[in-house]
Amino acid sequence: MVPSTAVEPSWLPGPSGGAVRPGAPEPPGARFHTAPDGTAGTSFALWAGGAEAVELCLFDEDGRETRHPLPEFTDGTWHGFVPGVLPGSRYGYRVHGRWDPWTGARWNPAKLLLDPCARAVDGEFLPPPAGSDPSTGGSPPPDGDGRLPPAVHGHVRDWPELHAADTVRDDRDSAPYVPKGVVVAGGPAGGARPGANRPGTPWSDTVLYELHVRGFTRRHPGVPERLRGTFAGLAHPAAIEHLTGLGITAVELLPVHQFAHEEHLLRRGLRNYWGYNSIGWFAPHAGYSASGTRGEQVDEFRRMVHALHEAGIEVILDVVYNHTAEGNHLGPTFSLRGIDNRAHYRLGPDPRHHADVTGCGNTVHAARPPALRLITDSLRYWVTEMGVDGFRFDLATALTRAAHDGPAQPAHPAGPGDPADPASPFLAAVAQDPVLRGVKLIAEPWDLGPGGYRAGAFPPPWSEWNDRFRDTVRDYWRGALPSLHDLGYRLSGSSDRYAAGGRRPWASVNFVTAHDGFTLRDLVSYERKHNEANGEENRDGSDDNRSWNCGAEGETDDPAVTALRRRQLRNLMSTLLLSAGVPMLTAGDEMGRTQGGNNNAYCQDNETGWVDWSLTADPGRRALHALTARLTALRRRHPVLRAGTYFTGGPRRPGGLRDLAWFTPDGRETAEEDWHAPSATLGMYLSGRDIPGRDGRGRPVTDDSFLAVFHAHHEPLPFTLPGPPWAQGYEHLLDTAREEQAEPPGGTLPAGTELVLPARSVQLLRVLPGAGTGDPGTAR
Repeated sequence: MVPSTAVEPSWLPGPSGGAVRPGAPEPPGARFHTAPDGTAGTSFALWAGGAEAVELCLFDEDGRETRHPLPEFTDGTWHGFVPGVLPGSRYGYRVHGRWDPWTGARWNPAKLLLDPCARAVDGEFLPPPAGSDPSTGGSPPPDGDGRLPPAVHGHVRDWPELHAADTVRDDRDSAPYVPKGVVVAGGPAGGARPGANRPGTPWSDTVLYELHVRGFTRRHPGVPERLRGTFAGLAHPAAIEHLTGLGITAVELLPVHQFAHEEHLLRRGLRNYWGYNSIGWFAPHAGYSASGTRGEQVDEFRRMVHALHEAGIEVILDVVYNHTAEGNHLGPTFSLRGIDNRAHYRLGPDPRHHADVTGCGNTVHAARPPALRLITDSLRYWVTEMGVDGFRFDLATALTRAAHDGPAQPAHPAGPGDPADPASPFLAAVAQDPVLRGVKLIAEPWDLGPGGYRAGAFPPPWSEWNDRFRDTVRDYWRGALPSLHDLGYRLSGSSDRYAAGGRRPWASVNFVTAHDGFTLRDLVSYERKHNEANGEENRDGSDDNRSWNCGAEGETDDPAVTALRRRQLRNLMSTLLLSAGVPMLTAGDEMGRTQGGNNNAYCQDNETGWVDWSLTADPGRRALHALTARLTALRRRHPVLRAGTYFTGGPRRPGGLRDLAWFTPDGRETAEEDWHAPSATLGMYLSGRDIPGRDGRGRPVTDDSFLAVFHAHHEPLPFTLPGPPWAQGYEHLLDTAREEQAEPPGGTLPAGTELVLPARSVQLLRVLPGAGTGDPGTAR
């Protein structure tokens, strides 16, 4: 049997000697406050509608546990006010009820449960070895086998008849092996209102930058060692300076909710690095705190948000509400399973088992009120109390499924395929919420279940990760040429996917790489994944990489190969930043970060997964950074490069030019037959003369016009620059064949010039104002 901490007998007096009072069922969680009679204490409220009783468990500094039955039960919520419980106090719950796995009931009061509404979490789901670094967020237990302690399971994990193990209740106490919730004082330290200095960047002006809080600064030489890998590290001026210098307007943070490490990783001496294994939707991950884990992490996170806002950078959280760290029916009992398994998770036809459309063992039942409220309360908390500006929803389709276990069925199709249901409880709750409907919402528009691919089908005001952009651009530059029809749509905002329902070009979040897959450098250096370090015999990670190694697998000293790779990096980055829609960069791509061909570094909390800041000393890598910064600045200055409405392909006014035109290498406009065949070369003309909408003063918006030429062939090719009425001449702004990118190529070219396109290159030219072109010149 596993030893237990000392437990005081159940009693009702609180720590200060006063009786536990009724408290109130709202708000859920632990709230420190002063009662009307002046008594300071904490109100506790936990929804556990099917439970028979709930015990609040308080822990002192020595780990001794005192249990207090919550005395009141109102509309499914157990609640009480305990005098004398102050901020920093640690707590958990024991929930009593039926053990009947055959109906999905898995209550077990021997298991200490984490409050799903805890604002802070202290401790880990297993004891780290003596002398280990607490900033790493945990490590394998002292016995060395990497297994979670048996006591953290609600069932007898090692029951001899494994097929029935999940049906046998385990009565060992889990309290010594699980983290505790922490009572947090209300309001931020210093009294500053979270989000008071929000940048409020319009979607059309947004440049996203996906980063990992720990990995971004873990090796940053300008950040003090004690702050590296933490919220405070990201708030450091050295980190923020890099973001502002690059032209970033919003960071998209990989999961920062409290998360746990999977047993299969711990057994291999690894840990979950990315964090897509949440267990506390209200708590900043304690492992990212430099200041402490007894509530200090909350204010540290708020200070980080404030510092980023001061620099004009919004904060978007990558959130994982589709599943939790409890896994399938054989997984541990950490929180929701022991509070009410049936109310929070989708169950299969056999209620012993969970329905799984996430690939992680369980699926949160977002169509049911208890789970839906947890999710929406969490979202509002992060906006109103923590100051964040939006969310990217991992496997968002899983949240839109109907009350049954199949995909939600729409009444009227709103896009290609089988769209998400605008009336699904989750989407409806967000749409009507006055807080949530005003923040940035990004869907990863798929899950692993039937009908789970819903790209292009989320309703306004949602944006979506556009995997079609990623695949088309990768194919184009590796030489697997898509049709011009496909390429043209991706470059111009993917209106074929997103224009329905009144959506705008910012509905498409364009990306070439993300955390999941090759880095940009690896995309041009590897044709096969190399994930052996993950310990899964290279079976994990996608095999559909659409990559090209430029002639050698992995790192090489061949100067021709390395030069071509650098050019391909410039081509990919330029295509991303010159396309309509919202560009998303992945941290470190702008300096050529590599993961050694690992395309699934979810468990690589080491130099493989961290940004390598030494690359900034490499002149070849600095050139890519310079190019990236120059292109984001160009987008910022020119509204035609960040269109707020879709191009029509026709004139915006009688007698005007088309707002978007396409040209072949001989200088003629593309014909219908051109669009359905692949081609390595395409010119895109963007007219800034009649941009829809008005500026902040109500004036018409006008801009320069531009010609972007994309050439993916391995040989040079002459391209005739279009003449009147499109242009009289051009200024040369970009040539990705050049190694030096700090400044534009310069020079002017008359219309009709045959510009020789270097092999595999992007050119950008500004139309010079002149008679016959009607071009108004610089943007207003």
